[in-house]
Amino acid sequence: MNKSDLVNEVSKVLKTKKDAAVAVECVLSSITKALGEGDSVSLVGFGTFKVAERKARQGRNPQTGAEMYIPASKVPKFAAGKGLKNAVK
Repeated sequence: MNKSDLVNEVSKVLKTKKDAAVAVECVLSSITKALGEGDSVSLVGFGTFKVAERKARQGRNPQTGAEMYIPASKVPKFAAGKGLKNAVK
């Protein structure tokens, strides 16, 4: 399922694709904004979005095999909740 498929599913409840697109975009931008500020987003039964920090490390350039330095960074992580895990079984 991609974003337009999600909008189509939400439009079945909201009756218009325009309202559904606004709702989906609002949810996604709210999650993105919260993660950008370093907060986590917990949706009970679904899961938790959070920011994790990766340490700086040595790596290899896959094309040349030369060693290179990879700087520290922050990355988004998602941990599935119990309800989502049970739905996938």
